[in-house]
Amino acid sequence: MNYTTRQPAILLLADGTIFHGKSIGISGKTFGEVCFNTGMTGYQEIFTDPSYFGQIMVATNAHIGNYGVNDQEVESDSIKIAGLVCKNFSFNYSRPDAAGSLFDYFKKQNLIAISDVDTRALVSYIRDNGAQNAVICTDGTLIEDLKTQLANVPDMKGLELASTVSTKEPYFFGDEKATYKISALDLGIKTNILRNLAKRDCYIKVFPYNASYADLQSFNPDGYFLSNGPGDPEPLTGVIDVAKQIIADNKPLFGICLGHQIIGLANGISTYKMFNGHRGINHPVKNLITGKGEITSQNHGFAVVREELEKHPDLEITHVHLNDGTVAGMRMKSKNCFSVQYHPEASPGPHDSSYLFDDFISNIKKSSLQEV
Repeated sequence: MNYTTRQPAILLLADGTIFHGKSIGISGKTFGEVCFNTGMTGYQEIFTDPSYFGQIMVATNAHIGNYGVNDQEVESDSIKIAGLVCKNFSFNYSRPDAAGSLFDYFKKQNLIAISDVDTRALVSYIRDNGAQNAVICTDGTLIEDLKTQLANVPDMKGLELASTVSTKEPYFFGDEKATYKISALDLGIKTNILRNLAKRDCYIKVFPYNASYADLQSFNPDGYFLSNGPGDPEPLTGVIDVAKQIIADNKPLFGICLGHQIIGLANGISTYKMFNGHRGINHPVKNLITGKGEITSQNHGFAVVREELEKHPDLEITHVHLNDGTVAGMRMKSKNCFSVQYHPEASPGPHDSSYLFDDFISNIKKSSLQEV
């Protein structure tokens, strides 16, 4: 067996706290908001999720990289996290259908990562002190220099990031002979959302984040979709206006995560930055319509204000997060519009909430009958 010496590395938080570890072997530094995900599997899906753009990910699972990477398990065309913090980084992998190692995957895209960190202590610290900006340094830069650079990194509050991950040009997904046509606004859309729609006999045209309502209408769609994505929803004034127009025309509309927040803002409901946010694949949600519980995948640092939503005459809460009572889903009473704050398309799971895509198709069918 060959033994190698790995270089010391640090994670420096904006409040000056330092966590020590080791570089996985990719030299440099990376900045972003530090957050943690409690999922025990699906690390490649997390790393490629556009909603994580600009964030340093702390993995709470003890082992990362142990099953390698697979080309079919990506949510976008590249790694989207700003950096990785983990306890044990596995350079070797044992899954037969893996396409390669996580290290080679990171090295190809120059993703900075630090391992051998006391992630239990780090997560506990973040939970107590809130999400904040941080830097991973594996190249030996002086602490004082890092502090100066970190102080210039913008806060996530007020930061528009959808434009950085959205497609630049429209593209199609699915079978063009499918029964239903969907215009999807890409704010950082996950590939598995498109797979779920295509699986339900939909042909999707995906538009850039700054597409107009007229652009979306040009596809002559049966329904509209507002995707997940990174950053603060409030700066996306153009997207909010598009949502208002879709709602005014009473066209079938479904929003997930950032799309859910956009629908809230389009109805005059405020959003706020959460202390820590929800990130993991074991979040309990109650469906208030059916009374059933769901275990869900979640990834968001912003939420709609529940008190305002409860007072809105044309909105009702359909789902609540059972840990903290935050809004997990809502629908309009007089319009063909609903949304959720979590991820029904979750890959690798859980799949408790996949019925929401069926609900969207049902809404499209009802709308078609009403137009006849």
